Amino acid sequence: MDRALIIGASGGIGQAICTALTAQHGVAVNGLSRREDGLDVTDETSIARCLAAIDGPFDLILVATGILEGAGHPPEKALKEVSAAQMADQFAVNAIGPLLVLKHALRLMPRDRRSVIAVLSARVGSIGDNRLGGWYSYRMAKAALNQGLHTAAIELGRTHKRAICVALHPGTVRTPFTADYAARHKTVAPEESATNLLRVIDGLTPKDSGGFFDWAGKPVPW
Repeated sequence: MDRALIIGASGGIGQAICTALTAQHGVAVNGLSRREDGLDVTDETSIARCLAAIDGPFDLILVATGILEGAGHPPEKALKEVSAAQMADQFAVNAIGPLLVLKHALRLMPRDRRSVIAVLSARVGSIGDNRLGGWYSYRMAKAALNQGLHTAAIELGRTHKRAICVALHPGTVRTPFTADYAARHKTVAPEESATNLLRVIDGLTPKDSGGFFDWAGKPVPW
């Protein structure tokens, strides 16, 4: 891997991945974020502007954006807490935004060699693995993201034969993003999460395109 593009580079996981790629793997990294570059995944104009300003190709494009709380509300524990505003906010950031990034990042992917485009999803977006309920908006948005990535992988395979498009579950990572919700879950540092995710990415083949994998490289049920 020679070049990587990280969307959401100022977040806990995104920043750790940028550091690991640069310091440990000698990869030239382009990092983009809302804080530093004005790339807002809910605003297609900003996505198009930021991606038009850089040249590819990139061996890895990773989208590390996301929210747990929609419209300023914590994840719902019951149907009575569901609101249209919260659901729309979750879908805008966690499902629609990454697909808009893929739309404008497609031109940055090489056609003549292996490349990976990966988006951070979440195990709670798995329908088959849902045993606890709750978290309606977040679960639904991540499930929609997974479907979008699976569909994009099919299209990508027609033009980029060696490309790999996947959803990745990073586990519960100790960042401000999860601080209020990680009490009952085993957590890992962002640096460890970055190492795990890059190991999974390195091991992917074109046959894995369209899949959903966890931090250890194990398939997650849809």
